[in-house]
Amino acid sequence: QEQLVESGGGLVQPGGSLRLSCAGSGANLSYYTMGWYRQAPGKQRELVASITSGGSTTNFADSVKGRFTISRDNAKNTVYLQMNSLRPDDTAAYFCNRAGRLGATLSWGQGTQVTVSS
Repeated sequence: QEQLVESGGGLVQPGGSLRLSCAGSGANLSYYTMGWYRQAPGKQRELVASITSGGSTTNFADSVKGRFTISRDNAKNTVYLQMNSLRPDDTAAYFCNRAGRLGATLSWGQGTQVTVSS
């Protein structure tokens, strides 16, 4: 019943930008600290950004700090990831999920593919 739906990925040139969206379906995301994760082929899934339930606090992995921004609109039950100055090593499937201290997650969605290439 509880689903996460990611969208907004695509093919972009180095230095370009994308905005990803994460919508809750049957899940009220406003309860949770939420995060964006990415997984490249052959690599472990990593958390790249998180945001607390009210949007007061954000955290970023060092690899994306200064380039990515996470935000949320709880009225729309949606979390966003603005990705600027994209690099080829940002290429990955991007997923959203809970990212609180206890490590609890919802069922993973399909993700959205981001490919950075010239």
